[in-house]
Amino acid sequence: MTSQSHYTIRPLAPDDEPTLWDMLYHAIFVAEGATPAGRDVLDQPEIARYVRSWGRAGDSGFIALETKSGQPIGAAWLRLFADGDRGYGTIDETVPELSIAVTPEYRGRGIGTRLLTQLLRGAAKHFTAVSLSVAADNPALRLYRRLGFEIVGRSGTALTMRKELRIE
Repeated sequence: MTSQSHYTIRPLAPDDEPTLWDMLYHAIFVAEGATPAGRDVLDQPEIARYVRSWGRAGDSGFIALETKSGQPIGAAWLRLFADGDRGYGTIDETVPELSIAVTPEYRGRGIGTRLLTQLLRGAAKHFTAVSLSVAADNPALRLYRRLGFEIVGRSGTALTMRKELRIE
């Protein structure tokens, strides 16, 4: 477990699935001035696939918890998808897709960077690359580029990005 003064980061466990549903909601990008979708958006199969039955083979990730309250404030996780059940940023069955969320009140404090850095370091031991999908106007795009993700596809306003991994 790693820590900063106001939060700690620990690996995700299978019993973290309820928390991941909340994080998945926060991972959905809402453009400036747009109205967020209701939580029932999580019932859509194309969204739910990122968390449903968490803890299956290949699932891994980290959660950030506020130190004093233990409240979840962010998470980053990887999941492999089969060709018949592809996520938005799936490249192939051997490249896990990354999801990340930081609750709105904790954004801009480096928590996402720390979560991703730790996740990518661990992923490099098992995978040659990771992928993700991001809206072209999402400010997180800068973070992904800074961490070495490259655009490998586009579908409407969404970008598919890939980062090659190597053990350091």
